[in-house]
Amino acid sequence: MPVSGGTQFINPQDVINKCQIVQGMHIADLGCGNLGYFVLPMAKLVGKGGKIYAVDIQTSVLEAVQSRARLEGLTNVEIMRSNLEIVGSTKIVDKSLDIALVINVLFQNKNKENLFKEAVRLLKPGGKLVVIDWKKTSIPIGPPIELRVGSDEIKQIAARQKLNLQEEVDFSEYFWGLIFTK
Repeated sequence: MPVSGGTQFINPQDVINKCQIVQGMHIADLGCGNLGYFVLPMAKLVGKGGKIYAVDIQTSVLEAVQSRARLEGLTNVEIMRSNLEIVGSTKIVDKSLDIALVINVLFQNKNKENLFKEAVRLLKPGGKLVVIDWKKTSIPIGPPIELRVGSDEIKQIAARQKLNLQEEVDFSEYFWGLIFTK
C-alpha cells in the first residue's frame, strides 16, 4: 500500500543514516502520519533503552501507528496527541530529545515559528532538528505549490530559534532536507 502524502518518495534509511541513530536515543516524529513510516524503523534501531514518540494532532493517525507498532512487537513507541503550533502542548519533557523530526508537514502548518519553538523546547543541547519538506517546484504530486515552504524560509526561522545549520540534503527529487543542531 503506498504511503499517503508523498512520503514514500523519501527513503527512511537515508533519513536514519543522516541522523546517525544509535541505541538508546530518544526521538520524536512531530507530525508522524498514519503509517509510522519513520517511527517504526527508528524504534527498531533505538532498542528497548530508547524511545520514539509518534506525535500528531489526529487521534486516528496515532491509533494506526500504535496498532502497527504492536503488530511489530515494538514496545518503545509512545503515541502522543499534540497541536504542534501551541508551544508546550507536547507532553514530552523539555530538553529530553536527541532528535526531532519535522517531515512533510510544513505545508499544513500556519504557525511555523511556534512549531520550531516547540521542537527546540524538546531538544537536548546538541540535539538535532531534521526538517524535510516538498521542493517548491511544479511537480504532479504533493500539495499545491503555493502551500509549499522553501528551505530558505526555514533557515530564517531556525536562525531566530538559535539553531545551527549542520547540513543541507536532497532526500529525493521532490524533497529538500535541512539538519540543524541546538
